[in-house]
Amino acid sequence: MVMRDELEFSLEHFGPVPWSNFLLNPRKLRGSDFLMRWSQGVWSEQQLVSAVDAAGEFFALPYGPSGVAPTEDVRAYELYFERLEHAGLAAIKRPDLLVFRDSSRVAVDKLVSSLGGLTELPFTREDDPTMAKLIELSVIAVECENSLWKAQQMPGFNQPLRPQKRLAGKLGLSKTAVLPTVIVKHEDLDRLVNWQETHQRPIHIWHAFYDVAFGLSLAKAQDLVKQGLIEGTVQVFQAPGGASSSKVIYKFYYHYAYPLATSTGEPKLVADSITDKNGHILPFVRFEGGGRKLTPEAMKELREAAEQ
Repeated sequence: MVMRDELEFSLEHFGPVPWSNFLLNPRKLRGSDFLMRWSQGVWSEQQLVSAVDAAGEFFALPYGPSGVAPTEDVRAYELYFERLEHAGLAAIKRPDLLVFRDSSRVAVDKLVSSLGGLTELPFTREDDPTMAKLIELSVIAVECENSLWKAQQMPGFNQPLRPQKRLAGKLGLSKTAVLPTVIVKHEDLDRLVNWQETHQRPIHIWHAFYDVAFGLSLAKAQDLVKQGLIEGTVQVFQAPGGASSSKVIYKFYYHYAYPLATSTGEPKLVADSITDKNGHILPFVRFEGGGRKLTPEAMKELREAAEQ
């Protein structure tokens, strides 16, 4: 998906879930809204990496292309993904992070260094022997998602699941409920499953909110869909020219997830801007500071994965 033009619009009388029904093209940095969301995604991913490292038993490295893409220069960002496309790897779905035992740090550092550093991982095929060894050393792989919400202030937080007619009496909540969820895009689901089966490494989805984060294994996500406990939700994709198309995502209630991390400090919202090659100033708000701490439940998940 490529955002080719700046998207300017206003929303009036918007509902209680801002932006939940819109997915904007991320490839070309042409809009302030995307810059804000991109910056927040990078920030939340870095927060989770730091939280894993601080726990002491494990460490995490960015593995997917988004984690090491340039963030300060519009054209550098575009050229980065053009290079990825030329390498024939742009359409390949990789998890965002790999998590390793701390005892593997020296071996992992040597492998990454031999590949040219973290920034070269997205451009290296996974059938490369060194890449294969790197994946083999990992404990889990992680797909990162984030939301611009304070989860504990959402109306549906702490609301119990109840029998739902649309789910044939199975437990759930109304379609309009506003609560923390762990999101997986339908178009990513099969690709993540294929990666997991190919490399024999479990994938977890880690979804970060402003105040807390939740985790869900891909295996459990698959099971919830198969059982009919979670249905696909149609989202609207808004194209630059005004046309729209639909996509399907799965929103897994946080009740099914494990508490992943809590906030250890309030981040600041800082005004920032990027100027493109034509001199166009794109203002946005980014997150700065704050911190996360892994929960005992998250450590239990990592330890069990390491044992297996």
